[in-house]
Amino acid sequence: MPLSFGFMGGGGIFKLPLPLRLNYAELDKTYTWHPFTPMRDWCAPEHEPLMLCSGEGCYLVDQHGNRYLDGNASIWTNIHGHCHPRINEAIKAQLDRVAHTSYLGFGNPPAAQLASELVGLFPDGGLEKVFFSDNGSTAIEAAVRMSLQFWRQNGQPGRDVILAFDAAYHGDTLGAASLGGIPLFKGSANQFGYVVQRVRTFEDLAALPADDLQHIAAVIIEPLVQGVNTMRIWPKGMLKALETWCRGQGIFLILDEVMTGLGRTGTMFACQQEKVVPDFLCMAKGLSGGYLPLAATLVNQRVYEGFLGAPSEGRTFFYGHSFTGNQLGCAAALASLAVFREEKVLEQLPAKIKAFDRLLQGLTDMAHVLEVRRCGLIAGIELVKQRSPRLDYETAEQVGARVCVAARKHGLLTRPIANTIVLMPPLCVVESELEAMVRAVRLAVEEVCGA
Repeated sequence: MPLSFGFMGGGGIFKLPLPLRLNYAELDKTYTWHPFTPMRDWCAPEHEPLMLCSGEGCYLVDQHGNRYLDGNASIWTNIHGHCHPRINEAIKAQLDRVAHTSYLGFGNPPAAQLASELVGLFPDGGLEKVFFSDNGSTAIEAAVRMSLQFWRQNGQPGRDVILAFDAAYHGDTLGAASLGGIPLFKGSANQFGYVVQRVRTFEDLAALPADDLQHIAAVIIEPLVQGVNTMRIWPKGMLKALETWCRGQGIFLILDEVMTGLGRTGTMFACQQEKVVPDFLCMAKGLSGGYLPLAATLVNQRVYEGFLGAPSEGRTFFYGHSFTGNQLGCAAALASLAVFREEKVLEQLPAKIKAFDRLLQGLTDMAHVLEVRRCGLIAGIELVKQRSPRLDYETAEQVGARVCVAARKHGLLTRPIANTIVLMPPLCVVESELEAMVRAVRLAVEEVCGA
């Protein structure tokens, strides 16, 4: 007999049949459209989608009961592991109060407390106000819109250019995508959105003519490491030099810490490793512990005061989203920050990072591993057909994707960026799990590429 579920209607509780076991993989192939996924291959009759049904700690479980290590922290979002009791209970407790109310003209306790705690993560000051949104792209959009509007209504309307770095990635909404320098993620048309000027290095930036500098509103960068650019590491000291340059030119500095924030690089925020405090800091992904969509754009007092005035002056920041300041997301984020404190997460990272470095170094002797780039608990393992002279795999060979599929047989889930294998575990990972992840990568590379 089928199960049933009920809901309240005008005439009482209606009972609807619920089959004991649905073919969820087939439903998925029939009705859904996945991001960054070649759907013809996904929907091919011979392909069975991997349906992830449960998780605990660093592990995920599929529809057949197979367990895998979450080697990319569920697309770089999960911080403390899946099904963490502290975060679960916080969400349940908030759910008993209210799930969501408008943040447009109203406040709520979890958002107010979270804003206070986020500002408190910068004890020396410099970032005093928090603007909430719901994902990395919108956090970036908020920062860029604020910077452009600030100059327009504070005496320098000619500052209407955003300076970005080649091969950067700052999100997928139209404006955020226009900042990026990777054509693949811009769709069929690459000319849209903000007015953007790009440079390759800090030296190129420092060599810009004075006439160009008069039009730059802000510089945006992913600190320490460019994520989607196959985990490219910035030179040490570059971020501090960039901050100094921005201050000297009177140009805003926007830091995209969507990936690097919340402990990924070994400190709470990557910028803290070079003692940099930007004008705007954007965070998302791990902000709620990887549970719910939530983002924040932190700004300094100067930016905030540039928007103050009577309604008739038109200085209000007219940008926001329906789920801004969502109570469930904020409750999860507060619990995540509590876990950082209670479990001394940051204090445990140095030993984990040291073990991760040692294990990854062992992959550099493989014939098809060109380079292992790493920063904190972030790693990119670049594969080539031949190291010397260098010979890359053709795009059509899909080697990175094939290696990641092969790694599933060895208990690891992750995704590539082209032919670079990404490893970015939750921060709760232990050394034996790191060993298993790196071993799975080695075995998968050997299977696909040869010894």
